[in-house]
Amino acid sequence: MPYEFDALDRQIVSILQQDGRTPNVEVARQLGVSEATVRKRLDRMISEDVIHVTAVPNPFKVGLPTITFLTVGVDLAQLDRVTDRLARLPEVRAIYYTSGESDLIAEVWLASADDLLHFLTRCIASIPGIRETATSHVLRTIKDGSRWQLPPLHPARILVVDDDPDFAEIASRILGAEGYEVTSAPCGEDALASMRVAQPDLVILDIMMQGMLDGLRTAQEMRSDSTLRSIPILLVTSIGDSPFSGFLPRTDSLPADNVLFKPVEASTLVSETRRLLRPRPLRRDGAGLTK
Repeated sequence: MPYEFDALDRQIVSILQQDGRTPNVEVARQLGVSEATVRKRLDRMISEDVIHVTAVPNPFKVGLPTITFLTVGVDLAQLDRVTDRLARLPEVRAIYYTSGESDLIAEVWLASADDLLHFLTRCIASIPGIRETATSHVLRTIKDGSRWQLPPLHPARILVVDDDPDFAEIASRILGAEGYEVTSAPCGEDALASMRVAQPDLVILDIMMQGMLDGLRTAQEMRSDSTLRSIPILLVTSIGDSPFSGFLPRTDSLPADNVLFKPVEASTLVSETRRLLRPRPLRRDGAGLTK
């Protein structure tokens, strides 16, 4: 029977992809489950070959900065033999069967261009069955496999609550460009009604809307509702520059995960959104911004 990779498995893997040394106890704390649950899930995923736990060296730090992709044309009758010979070479990090003009692609890590020349003329040239080769030398690595993150099952859903349509529109465009699914509501009452139909993964909430502290009342109601209290809340407000700034409670007393004061840089909004969404709790069912 194939392994059923569920939402909890994905979240465990996502945390470990950020830091593979994260203890099981810390993973369990972030996800709100027991340490035993995390340990059993990890043991099963490892035993069923769903994930591998290993150390990936940085080639530039271990003296192997010459990274080359070698495309190989092979006499198909000898494909398995060629693949076996290539796999035994310590310089070869990975081999792939491919469609198209080449039959194989090998990723090779070497110390220098001279080592690459030796590898091609001595090691590769001596393997029977190879008809032709071509090399592509890596000039700069932008993203490698160790930085790849497991994609989510669905985009995170964000609810932007603000009576300023310009702010809501700009925030929606910025976060939508990051791959999030964004909806908006003009006031706390509409936001709560929307949340009870489809829970978002994050609420970005203005404070001054229908009433002076409409956003705070909305956040307090979310925190008192057992079905909504686990949703992260990011307050975004301009009350600090208004005559009503004295009515704003201290930051550590706010019923929210954080507060940002307008105008908010797009980069700040995105980074704080990422922070509050990583990792997401398990589900139950450029431009500046101004007020």
